[in-house]
Amino acid sequence: MNIFIKSLIYLFIFIILHFGYELTQWSFLTPFCGINESVFQHLKMAFWAYLFTSGIEYLVIIKKKRAQNFWYPRLLSTVIVPWFTFILWYIAPALFGRIGSLILDLIWAVSITYGAALIAGIMEKVTEKSQVTVDFKIGVWILIIVSAFLYIWFTYRLPWIDLFINPEVL
Repeated sequence: MNIFIKSLIYLFIFIILHFGYELTQWSFLTPFCGINESVFQHLKMAFWAYLFTSGIEYLVIIKKKRAQNFWYPRLLSTVIVPWFTFILWYIAPALFGRIGSLILDLIWAVSITYGAALIAGIMEKVTEKSQVTVDFKIGVWILIIVSAFLYIWFTYRLPWIDLFINPEVL
């Protein structure tokens, strides 16, 4: 699938997950949807959105031809895309502080969400061409299972320490 189209599908699914629980209040959506505006919830939405997007991509590709080495590059991207989003999004706060305009903040957030998926898609294409070893497969499965566990677990039970410590608390 074209990485630009895949990134748009990812962005669309991310937006659905961003507002899905808020609009419906359906409790079964809680593990996948954002339930507040925390960084963690955005990482969780990125994870699930990329996994669901890869599932859609698989259904499209499987109808055309059987893809060799399809899932492991995508599972690795599913683990990594939340962290690409995190790294890229924090460029603006690092350089400019708080963005005062809601529209500029939204444009930045949407651009970064889309851009993170583009980078993941580029990395997938390279990884697809590589020899996937048993060690790689085991590592990817460990990361995907642990990530899914943490995103679900910490939705219901927040960890005792946040991503950033508030200096006023110290």
